[in-house]
Amino acid sequence: MSQLRPHIKSNEKHHLTIGGVDAVELAEEFGTPLYVMDESRIRENYREFYNAFSSRYPKVEVKYACKANTSLAVLHILRQEGAGLDIFSPGELYTALKAKFSPKKIIFTGVNRSDAELEYAVKAGVIINIDSISELERLKKICEKKKKSAKISFRVNPEISLKTHEHLATGLKESKFGLHEEQVLRAYRSARESKYLKISGIQMHIGSQITSTKPYEEAVNKLLDVVLKLKKSGIDLEFIDIGGGLGIRYREGQEFATPEELASAVVPIVKEKIQDKLTLYLEPGRYIVGDSAILLAKVTAVKQTPYKRFIGVDAGFNVLIRPVLYDAYHEVVLANKMNRQGGERWDIAGNICESGDILARDRVLPAEEGDIVAILDAGAYCMSTASQYNSRPRCAEVLVSNGSYELIRERETFEDLLAKQKVPRRLKK
Repeated sequence: MSQLRPHIKSNEKHHLTIGGVDAVELAEEFGTPLYVMDESRIRENYREFYNAFSSRYPKVEVKYACKANTSLAVLHILRQEGAGLDIFSPGELYTALKAKFSPKKIIFTGVNRSDAELEYAVKAGVIINIDSISELERLKKICEKKKKSAKISFRVNPEISLKTHEHLATGLKESKFGLHEEQVLRAYRSARESKYLKISGIQMHIGSQITSTKPYEEAVNKLLDVVLKLKKSGIDLEFIDIGGGLGIRYREGQEFATPEELASAVVPIVKEKIQDKLTLYLEPGRYIVGDSAILLAKVTAVKQTPYKRFIGVDAGFNVLIRPVLYDAYHEVVLANKMNRQGGERWDIAGNICESGDILARDRVLPAEEGDIVAILDAGAYCMSTASQYNSRPRCAEVLVSNGSYELIRERETFEDLLAKQKVPRRLKK
């Protein structure tokens, strides 16, 4: 485990440590379930990604895909590192501005956006990445009405297949995202007709948890062919955005591509087709934050049926939905028994009233009631997809840094569950 995750170790008490902090002590102080994130690991992952490309290409901007984790603390860390942001909603735009990101460093990709959302983006001054011709026409009208300019790009669907979960593939020909090649030239020409729209770039995003460079090579070739066709039509761009989606290794032996390997595969294609004339945007999310966090939960029940053994924990898919949504695998260890091996084979069951609420299956652990389970690689698409299902308040988050720790999100209360609800007076009689 330590070879894959150098920031996660075992101390003299045989407790799991993350960023030099005892995870069991954090669980005792802040309660469970609890997310714990390592600041140094986030910085290391960002620098690894940025350096892999900037060492090969002169103009590179990393736009962190903040949907992976929208914690304000995480965003401030990455702003300090020099990152820009890829956002997907007005809420993420609001959060980005609260984290003091310059609008010039934000690209707002979306799908099926309302006029109000587009107006918010125009007012904020971010790059608007357009998903459809109908959206383009509505944006033109908004800018004309407001007499405000907007920098734009278009999302192109490269129509490629790749090896990932079907819900994570966004560049398939039948995907809801982006413009297809036969629509692109018409869209750019239409945008050029508006005096309020400034054409700045082109973007694609083919999916998430991609563990090979081959899909990127195919997609980048297709995207650059479109760029060359646009240039022949007199449409010059400032940037090309090849999206994100580079996966991480969730289990031993899993196929895995590094940023170095991705840059080695992609940058030569860019240089061959367009030299180094355009800025290269990248949108990593999972790779930067995925392995930076763990989820701590307490074993509240040990249950054996004639067919299965279950460890019951005080966290469910309201806290960690990936195993239910994507059949995703997360490695699990006992944070208070890092020196113990073996044990029985268990399914780890959550505390939500759904039969699918299983966080991990067939794990061999020496588990007992009161143990602290640590679910690894929980930094991406975990807290950002948490909910209040079953009226369970969302959990707290702690940030660790070189042996110290700080609370960065308070645990919600029962009052928070009802905070925005109103009951008509007639129903109170």
